Amino acid sequence: MKNAAKYEKSYFLPPVCTYDWVKKDAVTVPPVWCSVDLRDGNQALIEPMSLDEKLQFFDMLVEIGFKEIEVGFPAASETEYEFMRALIERNMIPDDVTVQVLTQAREHIIKKTFEAVQGAPHAVIHLYNSTSVAQREQVFRKSKEEIKKIATDGAELLKKLASETDGNFSFEYSPESFHGTEVDYAVEVCNAVLDIWQPTADKKAIINIPTTVENAMPHVFATQVEYIHKNLKYRDAVVLSVHPHNDRGCGVCDAELSILAGADRVEGTLFGNGERTGNVDLVTVAMNMFSHGVDPKLDFSNMSEIREKYETFTRMSVHERQPYSGDLVFTAFSGSHQDAIAKGMQWREEKNTDKWTVPYLPVDPKDVGRNYDADVIRINSQSGKGGVNYILKQNYGISLPYAMREEVGYLVKDVSDQEHKVLSPQWVYDIFCENYVDNTPLFQISECHFKQIDGIMAESVIVCGDKKTTVDANGNGRLDAVSNTIKQYFGVSYQLSDYEEHALTKGSSSKAIAYVSVTCNGEKFWGVGMDDDIIKASIHALCVSVNKLPQICENAARQDERLMEIMNYLQANYQAIALSDVAEHFHLSEPYLSKYIHEKSGKTFGDIVISIRLKKAKTLLRNGNMTVENVAMAVGYPNVEHFNRIFKKKMGMTPVQYRKGGQETRSEA
Repeated sequence: MKNAAKYEKSYFLPPVCTYDWVKKDAVTVPPVWCSVDLRDGNQALIEPMSLDEKLQFFDMLVEIGFKEIEVGFPAASETEYEFMRALIERNMIPDDVTVQVLTQAREHIIKKTFEAVQGAPHAVIHLYNSTSVAQREQVFRKSKEEIKKIATDGAELLKKLASETDGNFSFEYSPESFHGTEVDYAVEVCNAVLDIWQPTADKKAIINIPTTVENAMPHVFATQVEYIHKNLKYRDAVVLSVHPHNDRGCGVCDAELSILAGADRVEGTLFGNGERTGNVDLVTVAMNMFSHGVDPKLDFSNMSEIREKYETFTRMSVHERQPYSGDLVFTAFSGSHQDAIAKGMQWREEKNTDKWTVPYLPVDPKDVGRNYDADVIRINSQSGKGGVNYILKQNYGISLPYAMREEVGYLVKDVSDQEHKVLSPQWVYDIFCENYVDNTPLFQISECHFKQIDGIMAESVIVCGDKKTTVDANGNGRLDAVSNTIKQYFGVSYQLSDYEEHALTKGSSSKAIAYVSVTCNGEKFWGVGMDDDIIKASIHALCVSVNKLPQICENAARQDERLMEIMNYLQANYQAIALSDVAEHFHLSEPYLSKYIHEKSGKTFGDIVISIRLKKAKTLLRNGNMTVENVAMAVGYPNVEHFNRIFKKKMGMTPVQYRKGGQETRSEA
């Protein structure tokens, strides 16, 4: 790569550069499209298509909406010739479709071409000869006049044979290797050909400008095309066409700028197939227009099917990053991109807008037959919380609480990182369920009953291993009451932190999902429940979250049935209870009972009674209109001053402050 001096610019600027095309900012009207897949595309294949494959490809092009299709070079091979004859003899050419065949400006080839198109309802005979300086000097060793005569002789023979052959014919001329031709000379040759054909508005001729080997920047080609557009004879009777190649990777830009410069027609292929680096990709050019609100008059709404057929017929592959058609062109792996797309989709739904403005997606994937679930947001180790939430919401109706998304996102990313794989929506869902729904290794609550007694009294059946235990506790609402039965059973302390719920499906029989988090020692633990009954879903979510507490494992092993019976008895009789009452009820001595309770629960009898009374008091303070004196009396404290002292000692505030919405600064012992 140290010998750049051996190269130089090999293109020619026109004698006059006007640059009027620069004043236009977009294509507003689609060009005439001509597919050359069956000729230019086919000749570039390692294994050219068979007759059957070409027939099927032709049908696909018609279905897409192409009205002009270059079907081959009939004089080049028997398959090309038979293909042209099959289209005519099998009556496969629709009335609104024109086929096109290519021929060199050589007499025997032109005659063979007309044999192939005999009886065609409408065919364009595409004549070409090479005009570049390099071809004139190195290949043909002819002067400009001699090269022009090759073109005009060919044009005269086309006109003669068209009048003698059955069928409806029009003409096209290409100064092949235009990329290395003086622009004014190319115009001179084209005008000489037009003088022979004498086109009219009713019977137009096509002048086609190819970048046979792309060798200039796109603005240079546009300037060349604009000069030709302004200097062709019979301009109103001429369709100015371009045929960009992609040697510099600018084929699409060449096509778009040439339309701004005056071109009426574009020749190219699906997905850019063709010699060397290929032709202009007509899919991209058309979809670019579509993305600006211009109907290209080509239908790529089933892009995946078109691509699959193309790959089958040509044995070529469409790259994953090919614009609009590749597997990954709508896919976001980046966390920030996923988040923006998810929010954009949500905004669009909320605003009910018909305009597409979603970040990072130039067109709606659904417009080309793709879907949001599998094509847009895919999960790997680079993904973020927004992407994971989007996958769960779009596929399974699960809309994670905002506070939960980061944890779930990192969990899923870690799996992808360890597996070195992109995770499917089903895999993401399975990870979610395994960690947040089906994760109750230590205990479950099999049933729960509620009573309205100055708040809510819950009777929970806790299943821990093979043992079922009924536990009673009161609380501020159903979930709080159930939570207190769990705390009582396991002797653990935590706070209910987050609760959200929503329907998974619409309708009267919809399933509900609940999200619950608990906080213990500054760490948050999430659980999720799904059920037809939102209460059951909430209880299950609570169980999952509490199952994750580190101390649950240790405490679960030491629970016994007698302690629960004692605790339930205290729950039912907490207002006026003494150690002697409990000892008598369970036929135990007071010293033994006191020691037993302390060893099994880690708390004294007095602490347990105070805890039960204060939980009940908090419920009454927050949910009723009782005075503090009456609350104290209701929970077993005839002396309100004594109640106030205990409440403040345990909660870090007075009952009145708590009622006004104060947050506890201490946990009740």
